[in-house]
Amino acid sequence: MEREDRVRVTIKKPEHIIDELRKNIEENTKHIKTKFAIISGKGGVGKSFVSVSLAVGFALRGYKVGVLDADIYGPTVAKLLGLAGSVIQVDQTVDRIIPVIGPAGIKVISMDFLLPSEETPVIWRGPLVGRAIAEFLAKVFWGSLDVLVVDLPPGTGDAPLTIAQMLPNITGSIIVTTPSDVSARIVKKAIIFSQKMNVPIVGIIENMSYFVCPKCNEKYFIFGREIGRALAEEMNIPYLGGIPLDPRISECNDLGIPFLLKYPDIEASKAIMNIVDKLREHFKNILEQE
Repeated sequence: MEREDRVRVTIKKPEHIIDELRKNIEENTKHIKTKFAIISGKGGVGKSFVSVSLAVGFALRGYKVGVLDADIYGPTVAKLLGLAGSVIQVDQTVDRIIPVIGPAGIKVISMDFLLPSEETPVIWRGPLVGRAIAEFLAKVFWGSLDVLVVDLPPGTGDAPLTIAQMLPNITGSIIVTTPSDVSARIVKKAIIFSQKMNVPIVGIIENMSYFVCPKCNEKYFIFGREIGRALAEEMNIPYLGGIPLDPRISECNDLGIPFLLKYPDIEASKAIMNIVDKLREHFKNILEQE
C-alpha cells in the first residue's frame, strides 16, 4: 500500500538545467551594456594582451569595465593586470562571487584566482570548461558595466562555444591576428566560427603589426605587411587597426604592469587607444544609454 505522504522527488533533465543556467546568466548580465569576445583561433597572437589593453583603454576613457578570462587551461589576465595571487570572495547573502578589482577599477574574474598556485594545471574534460565559464557568467556579481571583455582561449572549442551560446545579446567578436599568412589562415576559422554562431564580428586587430626602430625611426614589417587588413577586406569585415611591436610590451607583461598605464604616450599605446576610440564611436548609442 502506497503512503499518501510519500515525498515526491523531481529530477531535472539536462536541458532544464541548461535553460535555468541560461536564465540566470541573462538576469546576471542584464546591466552590462556591451559584451566583446576577443577571439583568434590561434595561440601566440597576443590575444590576452589585446583583451587587457582594450579593457584598460575603456577604463581610461571613464567607462565601467569587467574582464572575464575564459581561458580555463592557460589563464593569463590576472598576471597581465598585476593580480596574480589574488583570491576571490563569495557574498553568501546574495550567493554571488565578488570579482577582484584591478587597475583603473576593472572587475576581473579568472580561473587563476581559484588555483592554489600559478603552476597548478587544470586537468578537466571539455564539458567542465564550458560549465565553469557559464558559472562565471551566472554567479559573478558584475553589477552595472559599460563593457565586458571576454578573453577566449585559442581554437573554436568549448570556451568560445559556451560564450556564443550562453551569453545573451553579445555585442560581437573582435578578431586578433598577426601579420603572417599562417596566422591569417587559422584566424579565418575564428571568423567563420563567429559567422556560423551568428555572433556579429566587430572587426580585426592586427597585433605585432610592425616595428619602429628607436634610432632611425624606420618602420619594419618583421612578420608580414598588412595581412590583417587584407584578411579584413577578403572576409568583408572592418579593420580596426594595427598594434606595433614594442619590447616594452613584453617587459610590462612580465612585470604585471598594464602597458597603457606605464607608457601612455608611445606609438603602441596610441594605436591601442585609437582602436578603443573607434569602438567607442561605433557603439556610442549603446554606451551612452542610462
